[in-house]
Amino acid sequence: MSFEVHYTVKARQDLRNIYEYIAYDLLVPETAARQAQRTMKEIEALNEMPMRYRLYDDEPWHRQEVRFFPVDNYLVFYLPDKAKHTVYIVRIIYGGRDIRKQLEETAIKY
Repeated sequence: MSFEVHYTVKARQDLRNIYEYIAYDLLVPETAARQAQRTMKEIEALNEMPMRYRLYDDEPWHRQEVRFFPVDNYLVFYLPDKAKHTVYIVRIIYGGRDIRKQLEETAIKY
């Protein structure tokens, strides 16, 4: 059985911010488009076997069963809900940032 994939408002904003940074600050719109496409493609693949990636180690996210995986220099954080057959994309964060701080600013809501 496949899962539906849903983006939170914060995750959608993260994806927009990544695109805009690469396209407008770094001035490489083609790279920005490819990065966004790669990220969305990897996220969509969560519709099959969403439990394949590891739980995030830090609390309280570990207890909430938040999982993550890398896409290039970014980390995708998501929450699978087996009962609803849904995967919620929580955040997409640049790996060089303070991940804990970024997640603390995120209330896990879906």
